[in-house]
Amino acid sequence: MAKKKVQFMCTAFRDGFQSVFGARVFTPDFLPAVTAARDAGINWFEAGGGARFQSLYFYCNEDAFDMMDAFRETAGPEANLQTLARGVNVVGLDSQSSDIVKLHAELFKKHGMTTIRNFDALNDVNNLIYSGKCIVEAGLKHQVCVTLMELPPGCSGAHDADFYASTLQQILDADIPFDAVCFKDASGTAVPSKVYDTIRQARKMLPADTFVHFHTHETAGVSVLANKAALDAGADAIDLSMAPCSGGTCQPDILVMWHALRGSDFELDVDVEKVREAEEVFKDCMSDYFLPPEATAVEPLIPWSPMPGGALTANTQMLRDNNIMDKYPEIIMAMSDVVRKGGFGTSVTPVSQFYFQQAFNNVMFGPWKKIAEPYGKMVLGYFGKTPVPPDEGIVELARDQLELEPTTRPVLELNDEDPSKGIPAAKKMLEDEGLEITDENIFIAAACKEKGIRFLKGEAETGVRKIDKTKASQPAPVAPQQGPAEYVVSVNGEDVFMAFEGNMVTVDGKVYRVGIKPQSVGPDSGQAGADSADVTDVTSQMPGAVFKQLVKKGDRVRAGEAILILEAMKMEMEVASPVDGQVSEISVSVGDQVATGQVLARITG
Repeated sequence: MAKKKVQFMCTAFRDGFQSVFGARVFTPDFLPAVTAARDAGINWFEAGGGARFQSLYFYCNEDAFDMMDAFRETAGPEANLQTLARGVNVVGLDSQSSDIVKLHAELFKKHGMTTIRNFDALNDVNNLIYSGKCIVEAGLKHQVCVTLMELPPGCSGAHDADFYASTLQQILDADIPFDAVCFKDASGTAVPSKVYDTIRQARKMLPADTFVHFHTHETAGVSVLANKAALDAGADAIDLSMAPCSGGTCQPDILVMWHALRGSDFELDVDVEKVREAEEVFKDCMSDYFLPPEATAVEPLIPWSPMPGGALTANTQMLRDNNIMDKYPEIIMAMSDVVRKGGFGTSVTPVSQFYFQQAFNNVMFGPWKKIAEPYGKMVLGYFGKTPVPPDEGIVELARDQLELEPTTRPVLELNDEDPSKGIPAAKKMLEDEGLEITDENIFIAAACKEKGIRFLKGEAETGVRKIDKTKASQPAPVAPQQGPAEYVVSVNGEDVFMAFEGNMVTVDGKVYRVGIKPQSVGPDSGQAGADSADVTDVTSQMPGAVFKQLVKKGDRVRAGEAILILEAMKMEMEVASPVDGQVSEISVSVGDQVATGQVLARITG
């Protein structure tokens, strides 16, 4: 009996980047690996979308449309280039209006893409109807999704084979046009037996020639088993990646899956020796990038979160940026309660990010003391219908803190009425900054807001973690005449490396902002305290970056009035004045990284 040839999409250059490097990879660095993979006979690539849209503007100072053009030129005209879209959220965390959803499909077709995989994290089919129609009408192939995960231990409701079959039936009943069906498990937590049962049921519901695709991650350690279960149940294709962006938070490696299928009824249609050579090229391309240790490991605690591989390193990169990586284990464990009370939306972007943001707040501010706005809007219905009703107490907290009423109205209907969304709003943002009005710029402004505008103005910064090999190979200078002053300080018999530069100090690799002030002495030393008794410091409650400055020195403010906005973990958080008074000092600038407790401004009462 002839073996069945298994088709696969190579995810290394989209999901691989997102799952290992937080999607922060420069385009010229990886294109030689695309060439090598193409020469190895691979012609189906994931080439953009997901976090590989916004991240290029946020961290790489690159244009995602230019990246897609370069990918198409490198992969060749016959390659199937696939991207990832989030229903009415398209390629962002926030949902969009109808005109932007349509523009997304048209622009991705214009810039060389072949197929769009389209999912909704809540499995709310209403969010897939219009977006799917736009994809097909733009001349792209539409791979419609049902999203999977395993609930944290102790939870029950939705997320079984019958629930996924019901979601698929709703897709069929809605007459959504599609070319393939994908069952997408972004967290890699769906147990293989459930994967098998789900695809077996789907095969009975779908026409015999329907193309069925399965997607998972190795984060929880069961991806190879899950892939085999999907194939046994009748899936036509799976997703695989290439080292160094394989295993761990990513998809299993092509070579690993080839090996796992040896002796079975299936085989990958691939030249493994050529793939092995291509992987060596890819490893060389990525050798300068910081490889987070959590990206390469199976994490036994993931089923308790469940944190998807594509979001894990994006979040740990942000935790590192804010010097609070030590909070990561607590946040992962806190996600279980957040999922349990949030209505069981699938832990995949954007919902996985909502879960993480709320878990982050629960760790930093205390359980349920501060509702993260996106999480609150989700439980209130502003992203669609959750698989099960959210906890009533959390709904009330969200209603009170966000001052929003719950809704059951369709997301597109709400967004089409929102004057801050859509093409006219994006055009105004461009016009206000004197920027060119093009379809691409309109979409960048709509999807990336202020950060997109900064990119278009040439003001974007980079946030890509690379290893400075030349510096690492040199002995550290002692007290140089220029640049940071570096010292090795002996503390209780242990050597501690410190580097001082301005008001920043690096202590054994961790960066802190400090202030060194002379101590007043003598008869006038008490006078400063008397003069400053009516000055109130405004301090940061958490680490982050200054996103906006809302007031200037000399402005009068009221207690509770926002004076700054910080950005941390993809959230914007207002910093309010604690008193009535006049702004006597703004101690930070837009873009500055700030630490917990740092003085941001002073108010004179």
